[in-house]
Amino acid sequence: MRHLRHLLDLLDRGAPAEQFAPPAAPARGPHLDEPDAAVVAEATRVALRIRRTLGQHRRREAELAALFDTAGDLARLRDPDAVLKAIVRRAKLLLGTDVTYLSLNDDEAGDTYMRVTDGSVSAAFQQVRLGMGEGLGGLVAETARPYSTGDYRDDQRFRHTTAIDGAVAEEGLRAILGVPLRLGTRVIGVLYAADRTARTFTPDEVALLSSLADHAAIAIDSARLLDETRSALVDLNEASRTIEAHSHAMRRAEEAHDRLTDLVLRGADITDVATAIGAVLQGGTLIHDADGTELARSGTDSGRPSARAVGASRTGGRAVSADGTWVCAVLAGPELLGSIALTGRPDLGDADRRLFERAAVVTALLLLQRRSVAETEDRVRGELLGDLLTGAADPASLPARARRLGVNLDHPHAVFVLHCAAAPRQRLLAAAARVAHSRKGLAGLHHDDVVLVLPAGHPRSGTGTGPGPGAGAGPGAGAASLAGELGQVLAGPVTVGAAGPVTGPGRFPDAHAEALRCRTALRALGREGSGAALADLGFLGVLLGEQTDLGGYVHRTLGPVLDYDAKRGTELVHTLRTYFDEGTSQSRAADALHVHVNTVVQRLDRIGRLLGRDWQRPERALEIQLALRVHRIQRPQ
Repeated sequence: MRHLRHLLDLLDRGAPAEQFAPPAAPARGPHLDEPDAAVVAEATRVALRIRRTLGQHRRREAELAALFDTAGDLARLRDPDAVLKAIVRRAKLLLGTDVTYLSLNDDEAGDTYMRVTDGSVSAAFQQVRLGMGEGLGGLVAETARPYSTGDYRDDQRFRHTTAIDGAVAEEGLRAILGVPLRLGTRVIGVLYAADRTARTFTPDEVALLSSLADHAAIAIDSARLLDETRSALVDLNEASRTIEAHSHAMRRAEEAHDRLTDLVLRGADITDVATAIGAVLQGGTLIHDADGTELARSGTDSGRPSARAVGASRTGGRAVSADGTWVCAVLAGPELLGSIALTGRPDLGDADRRLFERAAVVTALLLLQRRSVAETEDRVRGELLGDLLTGAADPASLPARARRLGVNLDHPHAVFVLHCAAAPRQRLLAAAARVAHSRKGLAGLHHDDVVLVLPAGHPRSGTGTGPGPGAGAGPGAGAASLAGELGQVLAGPVTVGAAGPVTGPGRFPDAHAEALRCRTALRALGREGSGAALADLGFLGVLLGEQTDLGGYVHRTLGPVLDYDAKRGTELVHTLRTYFDEGTSQSRAADALHVHVNTVVQRLDRIGRLLGRDWQRPERALEIQLALRVHRIQRPQ
């Protein structure tokens, strides 16, 4: 096992990928048998996969940290030229490209002109002007949408001109990415990153540069406002009140922005950010994700904002007012991450409106960070769930892996297989993952099915013994509860098959197979949108179950009548069996029992009170007759 220990040491040191190959080489030597060699080889592959995942996570954290640093740096700058230079310098550091530059729109001339560059060596390039719609930058400025090209000179999507192509060629640029600098619905310029070799920009790079552009636009606007304030000092008498108001708004915005950014940097959760936003803006705050799921609220009882209001804010890039509530879309570039609603402030001034929009930018950074962490954790949880359900992994390693995720396999767990035809599988998986996170369970895709594993002790799992819905009623009650809960979230019927509870890794494959059979049976019976275990399906559950509990089936079906006979020494079971044997004829049953027909009527009336009024409905009668036959076989009379 020293090879495995060596792999763990390499992971702990953060060693480069090439150092992971040597530990596996001795496994092919004569002193290790083939199974051990295979274990070491597989462990090496897993270690490399873990190293890649950790590397991606660290890279994402570094990007987010850089964005946070950028927000703080830009908030402290006052000079417009210093702001612009800081923007392009930080963009170059974040994306690692050869050249970064920024152009600003000239509304009077109707074009966009190069304002500042970093890494440029061509004088012609530094002075180029682009008409609206010309070249990549002109198209970004005109459409307010990001554009990228792997090789600009051969890309025919853009309107090429001699001046632009000559400047680009003199600079030697090939791959170019441009994102808009927006203030509300107005595009004030374009931020670019470019390389002198052909290559493709990834969606992550587009989102990163877009996030920086959002910060940059706010910083440019802040610097512009401050510059205008300084100019207004010339007229001391008339401008003093305006300067004071602007200065107060700026200080308040800076303090609020620094406060919110500091919260994110210190690892605060979304509720802390919502509380801080409400305190700064003196109102109630409500935060939702892109699917409309509530993430946090503070100081408000209002409901979720309308999709129309969120869409209007997303399209316009500004906070909008809807029925006395201010709504701002939370964006990472063009991607919608969620929304913030501010209540109790129907009349929001321009300064507070911009402050509210800044809060949305900080919230976007926090949600991006949360998503990065959640995606990594969900991958690990999904791999554990897959190993549990297939039984292919070493059972001895599974409990330790589960404990690292807060899951205790020594406790009983129920297994649920889910289906929803009204929603995409990924939405169902996301909803199931939220349930798993809140109840210390697991969720994932297994053979194209969404599977959920929950601890049996949780009241919602339906297999606990404490008070609460479904307590002590088996996994069927938990399946019914899940079907209702997820059906409301997804606005469509969710069918849930359940099995368990089971304890220990080795029993999960059988429990999953049983839950899958139950889910399939529910759909075949036309019971879409319901949840149950095989035990809840009557004789069909008995037929589908691998470990048939005939005694339990008989008692669930005839229990009240059997108990009545046992306590009082009556013959209601015999009367019921005779009644069915005689084709449900009361008179023939009376003859067979050698009693008066009124006696049969009275006994059947008693049976009806014990079994319920619907006991003679065809489907219920079939269940009762099957139970009577099983009872006769078990206890011949």
